[in-house]
Amino acid sequence: MKGLVIKNTGSWYSVKTDEGKVIESKIKGNFRLKGIRSTNPVAVGDLVEIVTNQEGTAFITKIEDRRNYIIRKSQNLSKQSHIIAANVDQAFLIVTVNYPQTSTTFIDRFLASAEAYRVPVILVFNKMDILSEEEKHYQQMMIKLYSTIGYECVETSAVNGDGMDVLRSMLKGKITLLSGNSGVGKSTLINRILPEANLRTSEISDAHNTGMHTTTFSEMLELPEGGYIIDTPGIKGFGTFDMAPEELTSYFRDIFHYSKNCKFSNCKHTHEPGCAVLKALEDHYIAASRYQSYLSMLSDQDENKYREAF
Repeated sequence: MKGLVIKNTGSWYSVKTDEGKVIESKIKGNFRLKGIRSTNPVAVGDLVEIVTNQEGTAFITKIEDRRNYIIRKSQNLSKQSHIIAANVDQAFLIVTVNYPQTSTTFIDRFLASAEAYRVPVILVFNKMDILSEEEKHYQQMMIKLYSTIGYECVETSAVNGDGMDVLRSMLKGKITLLSGNSGVGKSTLINRILPEANLRTSEISDAHNTGMHTTTFSEMLELPEGGYIIDTPGIKGFGTFDMAPEELTSYFRDIFHYSKNCKFSNCKHTHEPGCAVLKALEDHYIAASRYQSYLSMLSDQDENKYREAF
């Protein structure tokens, strides 16, 4: 029997069969994905085969090949990965310039990982209703930066509903992953789009201007007009996984654009003579924040780095 994994609570997986029935399932035996060292061999969005048992539950016996996925370094196990979701049409990265502040390093790491695994990303700038004039100006600068690189950006307020119609039109008929730091308003956005979801929300920590986890597991929520939203727990850091240094340039669209003109084909864009990327950086065609994110990911080969928060 075939089905779609719509919820992952850690040890159990809710699988929606082709007939529309939801069956609680477990992994059969020592089931592992070939070639991927992962803390969660089965992810939300996976297409699987299951075998039911007398208790009314089932064993997952096979995972269909994934067309894409979003993956990050496991927070506790540096040599393992955590697959956030599989087989998605697009990802919405929810960003806030304050309350809490989403760092450009976090944004760039997410974008690079999505590029690596062929997942289109839309940046959703939330909480526009509570920004000061200075914060609004900073947000416009960020939107200009990422729009110029080629990423679609949307401004929203989950509280008063601004931008919701735009989001709904983008969600229609697609499987969309929602991700971002804790506290950026993912649950509030989902409650606006799907009031019946009635997800828990929480206040921002005043002491640290950081969010607190309200979603504790990943789940696919079906949209009435077709498609799914994948709700995921908020994440503090985004350690990239299994990226070779020589591949990294191609995951930064702006840096890759100029790298074609470098004198040496194996240029890492750090100090080499005739480096077109360094020249573009000097001439302000590449943003300093993007280049710093690139350097940060380039140094991810250092195993001791993975416990940092970005």
